[in-house]
Amino acid sequence: MESLGAFLKNRRDRMTPGEAGLRTYGTSRRVPGLRREELAQLAGVSAGYYTRLEQGLAESASEQVLDALARVLRLDEVESAHLRNLARRPGRSCLSEPPDETPHERVVALLAALDEATPAVLLGRRGDVLGWNRAGHALLGEGFAFEDPEDRERRPSVPRAFFLDPSAREFYRNWSELAEIHVGYLRLTAGRHPTDARLASLLGEIMMGSDAFAGLWAEGDVRDCTTAAMHLLHPAVGALSVTYQVWLQPDSLDHRLEFYTPNDAGSAEALRRLLPRGSGRG
Repeated sequence: MESLGAFLKNRRDRMTPGEAGLRTYGTSRRVPGLRREELAQLAGVSAGYYTRLEQGLAESASEQVLDALARVLRLDEVESAHLRNLARRPGRSCLSEPPDETPHERVVALLAALDEATPAVLLGRRGDVLGWNRAGHALLGEGFAFEDPEDRERRPSVPRAFFLDPSAREFYRNWSELAEIHVGYLRLTAGRHPTDARLASLLGEIMMGSDAFAGLWAEGDVRDCTTAAMHLLHPAVGALSVTYQVWLQPDSLDHRLEFYTPNDAGSAEALRRLLPRGSGRG
């Protein structure tokens, strides 16, 4: 899991003196970005205090200090939220087994009502599939039984399949673009849930099994995941393009209901061919 100090150093290394409004007068520099002293001065804190923050030795950081650091480092809204999540993390937090994630009965009813009309998938905080409708399963559930999300041990893991299944690069034609979103969102989630042992285990497993994931993780990007285009090569209907959009769940804030809509007439026809209404019922 990421620490506040690691995130600050990553962003400090990215910020050039010129971007921060500092003059270097052509002198050589031993660091790739801002020096600690320079960032501290720009943020209005002492160099010693900032150094303790980056080394994990300071007990806390005020909202005023976090605002100043976010301003100097030019963090966007999502990155600023991640900064605050890391700052709230206990200094020596221990990993713990999280409670099982259970889809809310209203979401289960919605998925059943949508059935084959619009592909929909309910995801938990770690990207586990907690539920899907027939259309969602037909679109994204290749290799999994429709009932698998009902069993905690058999639930499909979207991040695990995306990075560790070699066929994913063929299925997702814009794999590289989606990979950046996956990694950025997993980092944001890790900041929100720093003690989640299952999340830490998942990140470690993917890190060891995917050089692409490890490389993207090392870049330190943070992203939310609300909507994006997915260009697919489906084994049953061929090429199609859909856009997913996320509906957050007020009763289960870590759960995300994703809907998939076609981006063009050809993709709409492919979805109709994928699961004609009335088929696939048990």
